[in-house]
Amino acid sequence: MFKIPKGVLNIIDVLRKNGFAAYVVGGSIRDILLGMPVYDWDITTDASPQQVTSLFEKVVPTGIKYGTVTVLLKDGDFEVTTFRCDEKYTDGRHPDKISFTKDIKEDLSRRDFTVNAIAYDPIEDELIDPFEGRSDLEKKMIRAVGEPLERFKEDGLRALRACRFAAKLGFSIEDATLRAISKTLRIFKKVAAERVRDEIMKMMSSERPSLGFEYMRKAGLLKAILPELEKCVGVEQPKAFHVHDVYYHSIYACDAAPKELPLVRLAALLHDISKPACKKGDTFYDHDNAGAVTARKIMKRLKFSNDDTKEVVNLIKNHMFNYTQEWSDSAVRRFIKRVGPDNLEDLFILRISDMKAMERQIDPGYLKGLKSRVKKVLDEENALNVSDLKVNGKDVMKTLKIKESPKVGKVLNSLLEKVLDDPVLNKRESLLKIIRQYKD
Repeated sequence: MFKIPKGVLNIIDVLRKNGFAAYVVGGSIRDILLGMPVYDWDITTDASPQQVTSLFEKVVPTGIKYGTVTVLLKDGDFEVTTFRCDEKYTDGRHPDKISFTKDIKEDLSRRDFTVNAIAYDPIEDELIDPFEGRSDLEKKMIRAVGEPLERFKEDGLRALRACRFAAKLGFSIEDATLRAISKTLRIFKKVAAERVRDEIMKMMSSERPSLGFEYMRKAGLLKAILPELEKCVGVEQPKAFHVHDVYYHSIYACDAAPKELPLVRLAALLHDISKPACKKGDTFYDHDNAGAVTARKIMKRLKFSNDDTKEVVNLIKNHMFNYTQEWSDSAVRRFIKRVGPDNLEDLFILRISDMKAMERQIDPGYLKGLKSRVKKVLDEENALNVSDLKVNGKDVMKTLKIKESPKVGKVLNSLLEKVLDDPVLNKRESLLKIIRQYKD
């Protein structure tokens, strides 16, 4: 018998005692069979949503249109969905109409992939597996339930989910299922950008996102979602530094970044995104700045938040820093100011991921010197922003006898430049003296 949470067993027990069938279903059973941790538990039953609601004290109609309610227990919140059949999908995402059924196998037949179409009866300790999902788990294969073309015509997001599950589980995609993706791209293009973004970011939590991106490329999804990355295929790089073309280097850099840092992984995926456009001979001129512009456009297109976009763009823009021991203290302070103190560790991780994807020997002491110097600057609390100065805009206006205007900011930025060169100047009297001597 599988280990099932007390809350799940309680719900199933109540449903069964009231004459209804009830099973644990979907991803939770898949992950149990794979020996993976389970985070979400879904229950399916032949009881209607109204009947489920009547049996429990606290129930929320979270997806009542599709037969789903959430039962709130002390042990947690659990979704319960009524067995259903889906009819025509006009919008390429949701069924126009659903009807409830009493047949668990009919319910399983509407699901996306065989590995997600397995139900478990914890009372009888029995698996219901009409589409041989357990066999596909053993084969490490993603296969559509029934006719692949029909599954992908129903819901365009399933195409991307197939690639995401391949990356998450380290599985291959069955040939007929993969071919069906390329034949249903017009349906996929109906999917909202936010849903595409969410699937991409879920892929970032897998051990090797590159597996998913490769299947996306083979199926035509990459060109539909990230045409800029697809253009990197076959763009060669100097053999003295690189083993791979720009595309493979990018997806392997993504793999090399920690899965706990999805935005750093995204920056790694996109860090060389503008190399094809910047290529002249064996050199990619200004590809870091151009890449930052391109990444901003991509993230806007995929509806990322402004904060996430700002973080990724900043990493890409600064990923080509070339530290040497000859850097002056002023150069280190300017580097910290440019990147932002809170972004430095992520930038160092991106640099190491970039180097790993080059398949070069990494000197563990490569960044040690720079990190030490950065720590010293931060420990000394040097002024790195206008807000760190010992004077403010009011001081500038009073000293120069001017009103609020762009000139105030210009003066403050001029002061900061001087303080970055010589931190000792960040004293109120010293700065007021410089203000009095200021000339446009």
